[in-house]
Amino acid sequence: MRFLIRVVINAFAIWVVTLIPALQISVIAFAPGETLQLVLTLLAVAAVFAIVNTIIGTVIRIVAIPLYILTLGLISLVINGFLLWLTAWLTHWWNWGLRVEDFWLGIVGALIISVINWIFGIVLRPQRDKD
Repeated sequence: MRFLIRVVINAFAIWVVTLIPALQISVIAFAPGETLQLVLTLLAVAAVFAIVNTIIGTVIRIVAIPLYILTLGLISLVINGFLLWLTAWLTHWWNWGLRVEDFWLGIVGALIISVINWIFGIVLRPQRDKD
């Protein structure tokens, strides 16, 4: 259930990022022009992004611990941008999916996705009883 909620939030965040034309990030649907195919494509791209972020992102973050210390955590922006670019590269092999035109704009897009995930994480976090 948690993975499914994470995928839906990622799909929403990716959709918001694609609405900003200056970032040059787009999603190519299964069948262009139809809303259902765009939503399904966003969910599929979000699932791939969640899997990439969980598996490959964890390994990269563990290996990059010294860089986190040296850069005071700013390397996480580059790592998140790389993971978004990697998701676009993986979905590039099909005729649908995420397209990131510029790596540095991908970093900005990943930052926006992270902020949206953070906001939804605060809103949807289960509250502990203080009794």
